Amino acid sequence: MSEVSAADKLEYVKSKIGKHIDFPKKGIVFRDIFGALTDPDACVYLRDLLLQHIRAAHPDVELIVGLDSRGFLFNLLLATELGVGCAPIRKKGKLAGEVISVEYQLEYGTDTFEIQRAAIKPGQKVLLVDDLLATGGSLRAATELVRKVGGVVLESLVVIELEELQGRKKLDCNVHSLIQY
Repeated sequence: MSEVSAADKLEYVKSKIGKHIDFPKKGIVFRDIFGALTDPDACVYLRDLLLQHIRAAHPDVELIVGLDSRGFLFNLLLATELGVGCAPIRKKGKLAGEVISVEYQLEYGTDTFEIQRAAIKPGQKVLLVDDLLATGGSLRAATELVRKVGGVVLESLVVIELEELQGRKKLDCNVHSLIQY
């Protein structure tokens, strides 16, 4: 049996991402990662693609931080495969212990992200992971949080990037997206 190329894996994953018109409100095209996650081959390919990128670009990563909530689908898997730790960034009020908070802008309001102060050691090399980069607000807040507790952000790694929203321009760290719309 022949090995599936990275390009073919990427096309397969992309073919499984759902598209929902006018969700959650009129005029929005919602890209749904769950279509890919319910397909066993797409899951394996997605894992392979993410790991291939991390191993090539960031072999020195020490911690994978997943953003609430779909980033959690990836951070434990990636950390386990790489033999490093993982930590969550959560919405306000969801973490116990001493937390650091950052408020960020949404399309129609604000929200707050938190991280446990002890989750990251000073100088620790961190990779942020999430399913989607849209306007950039949540990844920007996550970057700020990691830096506030002393971590070094190597990159923000996302599965999907909605390029027309230009979220990448709001980030002051490296960004890698597997799929762009």
